[in-house]
Amino acid sequence: MAKEKRTLWPSEAAVSDVVGRLIEFWGFKRNMGRIWSVLYLSPEPLSAEDLRLSLKLSSGAVSMTLNELTRWGVVRKVWVQGERKDYYAAEVQLWRMISRVFNEREKSEIAFAIEAFEEALADVSKLRHSTDPKTRARAELQYERIKQLLELAKLGKRLLDTLLATAKIDAEPLVRFLLRQAPSSDS
Repeated sequence: MAKEKRTLWPSEAAVSDVVGRLIEFWGFKRNMGRIWSVLYLSPEPLSAEDLRLSLKLSSGAVSMTLNELTRWGVVRKVWVQGERKDYYAAEVQLWRMISRVFNEREKSEIAFAIEAFEEALADVSKLRHSTDPKTRARAELQYERIKQLLELAKLGKRLLDTLLATAKIDAEPLVRFLLRQAPSSDS
């Protein structure tokens, strides 16, 4: 059975471009957002070749991007009966996908920041007892400001931990409810 060439609708092209831009803004590769969004909007799983033709990308770019998206858990391989090549589908539970990325990326960055701030506090703390008034004043200022940064990082960790704890339950109904409660830009 020959499969017809799949072309993107204008809506798919627009969404893939916007998601690609957003993903790039967050430090990921633009094509990760483009490929994920095409899979997300597709009613059926797509092959790497489908994605290559739809987005006009090289085979290598599609392959590498699918591997990265699979590793992040936002795309998965699926079996299509009667087909020998690999097909892919997007994670459609947005909250689960976002929380997985936060858990792997942001959480480790915050933990690193907390550790670095604590070390910096310990280092500058030694200088707070200097006999040189200028050194002591500079150390005191830095101690207070680093302490504020540490408190902010710890707050960020608590917020992220709380946010991620809600991912253990299905937060989609809550998100939909909150979005419905937000004032509409149409009104």
